[in-house]
Amino acid sequence: MTTSSEANAEKHADSELTVARVLRSPKLLTRECLAGVITALALIPEVISFSVIAGVDPKVSLIASVVLALTLSLLGGRPAMVTAAAGSVALVIGPMVRAHGVEYIMPAVLMGGVIQILFGLAGLARMMRYIPRSVMLGFVNALGVLIFFAQVPHVWGQSLPVWLLFALTLIIVLLLPRVLKSVPSPLVAIVVITAIAVYCGLHVPNVGDEGPMQAGLPGLNQLAVPLNLATLQIVWPTALSIALVGIMESLLTAKLVDDLTDTPSSKRRECWGLGIGNILAGFYGGIAGCAMIGQTIVNVELGKARTRISTVAAALVLLLLVTGLSALMAQIPMVVLAGIMMIVALKTINWHSLQPATLKRIPLSETAIMVLTVAMTVWTGNLAIGVVGGVVFAILLFARRVAHVIHAERQLSADGESVRYVVRGPLFFGSSNDLFEHFDYAHDPQDVTIDLTHAQIWDASSVAALDAIENRYQRYDARVKIVGLDTRSSDFHRRLSGTL
Repeated sequence: MTTSSEANAEKHADSELTVARVLRSPKLLTRECLAGVITALALIPEVISFSVIAGVDPKVSLIASVVLALTLSLLGGRPAMVTAAAGSVALVIGPMVRAHGVEYIMPAVLMGGVIQILFGLAGLARMMRYIPRSVMLGFVNALGVLIFFAQVPHVWGQSLPVWLLFALTLIIVLLLPRVLKSVPSPLVAIVVITAIAVYCGLHVPNVGDEGPMQAGLPGLNQLAVPLNLATLQIVWPTALSIALVGIMESLLTAKLVDDLTDTPSSKRRECWGLGIGNILAGFYGGIAGCAMIGQTIVNVELGKARTRISTVAAALVLLLLVTGLSALMAQIPMVVLAGIMMIVALKTINWHSLQPATLKRIPLSETAIMVLTVAMTVWTGNLAIGVVGGVVFAILLFARRVAHVIHAERQLSADGESVRYVVRGPLFFGSSNDLFEHFDYAHDPQDVTIDLTHAQIWDASSVAALDAIENRYQRYDARVKIVGLDTRSSDFHRRLSGTL
């Protein structure tokens, strides 16, 4: 039985793995390659189903996934993270395809890739630090829900053989690691279930039923629309959505893997690497993508992968399946892949955040942000919308909370000839209106001092509020003097006061 100290030592060793070290160790190399194999198999059903959403040939999405996985294995900022043709990107491409045709996908993907490169080179990935933890928890929990329910149709309402194969899948994946750890249990499940289905002649839905699986490689894509202003007007909204959705999902997934593996990643490199990957996928494959959290969890958690070797292996195995072993791939029952992804979904959800004891301790506002993020993501099926909605809600709650932390202590002089207000708290658009109500305009003496030693001016709204306070006092012939400003606030106030 493994002790706690041994487990921690093993985890620490995994966090320091490098490609060179893996290549020198047959055991580690085998682990990384097997993780890539099960990841490639886990990619197939989702990539094919996402191609239906986007309105493109499944072969196009599979080849694009190979290109993306290989490119990001070399250029990406997060080792072991799986990038392929993803559902969130398919959701934003679908409406354009239905309205204008598949020929506009290529220019939209190329433009989206350029935007992602510019985003990465400009260092805008740093903005991800402003996403609150409650939104991250909502993102993770919503992903688990989406992944789980996307697999339900492959099991619910199916025949008895499907249910029996599903039960056997769960038994193998959950129990085999207790007796055999050298081979990933999902890979064993796929091989065993496929062999049983083929040997027994079971008529169950398989990968081949999801789309055509012809062998061979497609050629380079040709631009089928003119590069003019009319094309730009059609593709730029979709290109911008591809860029932002892809960046957001990739960076959030990278942060999640950072936490799972206790290793850092380069968010900036991930952005421009994703842009290059999407441009290459546009030329050879045809559809954009981003990080896929479900398959990343398969790779990192189930396969225990930690380096870029695993994702290179996943790309090469997927390429082999698409080109030379497409007939064999088509025989894999959908139920075994669905069972594996359901287990991944349950592992993805942060159950600790949903426990009653946890919910009692954290503020209600944090829970509300998490619930809103989950609800918007599940309702729209779009991770970007859910995350943006959660962030906006968190900002509104924060602004409302901070707006009421302003205090103005009134200090009347002994002779009653002057009054001093000591203001404490940040002055910004949310709190400055509240500040206006803290003064006794009608009863104060004519000499008024506002001490801002313990406050700072952050925006023009605060300067306007201070001007309004002075104007109100002028009605009572009172003189207002503002003191205690730091250098930045003083310059800001002097530049804007009286002009707003």
